[in-house]
Amino acid sequence: MKIKKILKIPYYFILLILVFLVILFVVSVLPIPGNYQLLTVVSGSMEPTIHTGSMVVVKPVENYKIGDIITFKLSPLVKTPTTHRIIEIEVMEGVPIYTTKGDKNNSPDVSRVYQKHIVGKVITRIPLLGYVMDFLKKPIGFILVIIIPATLVIFDEIRKIYKEIIKKKKQKETKSNINSLKNE
Repeated sequence: MKIKKILKIPYYFILLILVFLVILFVVSVLPIPGNYQLLTVVSGSMEPTIHTGSMVVVKPVENYKIGDIITFKLSPLVKTPTTHRIIEIEVMEGVPIYTTKGDKNNSPDVSRVYQKHIVGKVITRIPLLGYVMDFLKKPIGFILVIIIPATLVIFDEIRKIYKEIIKKKKQKETKSNINSLKNE
């Protein structure tokens, strides 16, 4: 009996991890404007601060300042946004224009960043989780990490329900047999 209790700990731990991964997956696939976004860093331009394969949590804020790490897209046609540090802010006609640079890069970015280009400020980073999320977004990763374990959990619960139904039927039959013996 103690072994079953001990085995439940990893079972629920894995279940908790699955729920966490599903939530991360949904949040990263369905970004809500003005809300947190989860993005994967695909280049090493921000190393050693942010490593390739890290996941960054990005949130739009009112004001950005020098030293902030921001994620931006200079064009809607660009599929992958850039995450760099603000190194200079120039205000022209009341509009801030940001000069950015990757920590590992030797020189600033050629293109200047306007407020409309900014996705948000990097709030935190989670090393290596980007690799996991990219794997989950692929069909094989989704099947292996989400579908198969979820299916196993569902079948395990169905098995438990079936056992409970059989147990109840046996109890009912036993009760019925006892009653018929009393009546004889």
